[in-house]
Parts: sequence; C-alpha cells; structure tokens
Amino acid sequence: MAEILRIAGSHDAPHAPVLPANVEAEAALLGALMIDNRICEDVQIRLKAHHFFEPLHGRIYDAILRLNDKNMIANPVTLRPMFDGDEAMKEVGGPAYLAQLTGSGAAVIGARDFAVQIYDLALLRALIGVGREMVEGALDTSEDVAPLAQIERAETELYRVAEEGGSEGKVKSFAEASMESIKNIELALQNGGHLSGITTGIDGINAKIGGLHRSDLTILAGRPGMGKTSLATNIAFSAAQRYARDIEDGIEPGKSAGAAVAFFSLEMSADQLATRILAEQSNISSENLRTGRISKQEFQQLARASGELSGLPLYIDDTPGLTIAALRTRARRLKRQKNVGMIVVDYLQLLQGSGKGSNDNRVQEISEISRGLKQLAKELHVPVLALSQLSRAVEQREDKRPQLSDLRESGSIEQDADIVLFVYRDDYYLAAKQPSDDHPDIDSWREEMARVYGTAELIVAKQRHGSTGKIRMRFDARVTKFSDAANEEYLPDMRD
Repeated sequence: MAEILRIAGSHDAPHAPVLPANVEAEAALLGALMIDNRICEDVQIRLKAHHFFEPLHGRIYDAILRLNDKNMIANPVTLRPMFDGDEAMKEVGGPAYLAQLTGSGAAVIGARDFAVQIYDLALLRALIGVGREMVEGALDTSEDVAPLAQIERAETELYRVAEEGGSEGKVKSFAEASMESIKNIELALQNGGHLSGITTGIDGINAKIGGLHRSDLTILAGRPGMGKTSLATNIAFSAAQRYARDIEDGIEPGKSAGAAVAFFSLEMSADQLATRILAEQSNISSENLRTGRISKQEFQQLARASGELSGLPLYIDDTPGLTIAALRTRARRLKRQKNVGMIVVDYLQLLQGSGKGSNDNRVQEISEISRGLKQLAKELHVPVLALSQLSRAVEQREDKRPQLSDLRESGSIEQDADIVLFVYRDDYYLAAKQPSDDHPDIDSWREEMARVYGTAELIVAKQRHGSTGKIRMRFDARVTKFSDAANEEYLPDMRD
C-alpha cells in the first residue's frame, strides 16, 4: 500500500490545498472489480473513469469496463498487455501493481460503498474547480469586464456539476410509468376529454394534439408574414391566463391546464409583445396602438385590459443573441424562482450554439440548439414551444403549404421535435396576386379572396402522440389574434 500512498501525493504542488480524494478507496475498488467482474454492473452506470483522482486508476477502471463489455474476464493477467507501455504504471512497479491491487479480497464486501465515495469526492473537486474559476475570473480585469456574463457562465458550470450528480438516472417500473400515464388521462377527462397537456387556448388545436405536453419539444414554423409569432403569443397568453384562473379557483398547480410561461423573444422587444397582447384583449388595432390613433374610450378599454393582465404569470426575456447554454441557465432560474411550466422561444435560428467552430458549420450549430431545447424540455419537465423559419423552397412551389423538408438549415429539428406545426394563410399569398381593377380576372379574384380572407390552417406535420392533419382557424390581422374557425356543421342552411 506504500506505492498507493505515494501516488496520492503526486497531484499536490508545495503549499497547494489538498483536494478531497481517497486514493486507497480507488485502489480497493479496482481490486474488487478484478476479483469479481460482476460488480461492474452495479457501479458503471454512475462511476466514470474521470471521477478517479489518480489518472492511472481511471485508466485501469476504463480498461476493466472495456474488457467486461467484450464479455472477457478482467484480471491482472488479461489487463497486463494494456499497460506494458504506461509510464505511470512503470513508476509504481510496472504491471505487477495490478496484482498488488487484488491483495485484499475483503475489499469486495465494501466495493459499492467505495464507488459512492469516489463519486462524491469527484463532485466536490468539480465544485472546487468551479469556485476557483469564479475567483480567477472575477479578479482578472485585463479584458472587458462583464460580470453578468461571468455569473451566467458560473451558474451554467454549477448546474453542470449538479446535473452530473443526478446523471445515474432512475429505472421506472411499469407500475410507476402507468401511474404517470393514468394522471395524464385523468387530466384529459377532467378537461372535457381532449386536453391532457397545457392549453393552447384554441379548441381545435387542443382536440388534435391534446394541448402542449410536458417534456415535449413542439416546433411552430412558417414563412414570414404567416403569423407564427402571433400564434405563439396567443398560446402563451392563454396558458398563463388559464393558470392564473385555476390557481384563483383553488386548483393545485400540478392539476392546472395552464402554466406560468417564460417567453424568450430574440426578435421582438418585450413592449412589442405586450402591445400585441393588449391589442388582442382590448380589441383595439395593434397598428392604432403603436401610432397612438385611439379614442379616449379606447384608451379606457386599454387601461382596463392592462390592469386585468398586470398579474399574469407571463415572463418575457428579450435579451438578443442568447446562446443555447445561456437560455437553459435562464430557464432553470425562472423554473426555480417563478415555477414556470412552459417555455416559448421566438425563434430558434436566432439562438447561438456553444461557439467553437459553430460559424463554420451552421447545420451542426442548429442541431446542437434543437437537441439542447429537447433536453431542456425533459430536464425541467415542461413543454417547450420553439418557433422556426422555413426555407425559401416554399415560394418556388405552386402549393405554398409547408412540408417537413422546408425546415430551415437542419433535419435535426424534425428529428428532435415531438410535434411539428406549420401555420399557413391562403389570403397572404392571394393578396400578392391581386390583379388591377380593370383586369378580366378581378371578379374571380375578389370571390376567392372573400372565401379565404381571415382564415388560417395549422398543419400538424409530425406528432409522436397521434395523427397528422390540418386544423382550421380564424385570424384577425387587426388585433393579431388566432381563434377557432366556425364549425360548418352547425351553421344555418343558407340555400334557397
């Protein structure tokens, strides 16, 4: 054991603080693994090679797991060829050190406890590393001082340590999984048989997809001018309003069909989004609100709507140029502080990746962003609604309805998404084809425009939980509001 103790001091420079480690526990665990390979099954889910304080021990552990994965026995004899040229192994007596590790068979009894301690000490060392970087970063004023960026970076690193602390996962029995499923079904039953997630505020969408489901990434895409931001704003408002109403009625937050919403607006400012919501709720043209062309009566309507909405659990972050890491950090903070139950991102292509080499490969960067949003949905157990642009290929086709292949810059968006929705308005494209008043086709154009004006389609192009299809909606461009289309089955018969 003298050799093992000598290794333990190899990391420590003179007068440097001693990092938390137990090299003897590492050695004892490796010995136990070589004596009984079956222990690998219990420890490898959580314990990784980088958790070992002594790098040589980490390499031995990794070699044991590799042999185990190949269904080969891992012992000092089979491991020896893998360490013949290892310089650190030579310093402790060569491959004979492997046999030395197996000297105490009693270590097998406490192997699992050794693994837990090694893992916990590794987390403490990671925490010390984050703290040291925070101190060094705060003391270094040689570059541009950006304390808020440093705080965000530190928060991300701290969360990474915490995330690793829960990375062993939890296997659920079928009974546990089915109980979770029953809760969702019960929620749908209580909400009229069609809403098992967070309400969108539009019955047609709720009936088709069951609302926005927790842990799901929903992509809402459309060409410019289709109204995707308006629809996202409508959905965010409806979810927040329903949550506030349910809480007021004494319904538990976990059983509410609404949610507190975090809206990350990378394109529009917070006041522009607020203007849209106020226009919708006061029924005053958003254009008139922006230009101030409103009467005193309309201003009173506006003030009343503003007062009613002041307590709405809708939180808008309009910071431009966010990275996916910064967005995840802010989302976690809002989850912790405000208990947000839904996240909206407007829009995906304005997010930035981790940075290194991302400008060289935009497709790879978008893949990182879409994967990060999906991970965020699962991690916080909330629905994430992310808006996305479409490629110009739509404009080249006779039928302008979007397809999955039109998602801009990456097929990974389609792969990572649980639901893909396209918003489409016929009247937008028809308006661009308006002939002159003396053109022979003007009457047929007017008839067609009268038929489609104010209508919209929401195309469900992908849905993991159900079928695809189309949902008819109304769109009031004056107040940027989507709503349910009138059901033709219940319209009066206007025929002679």
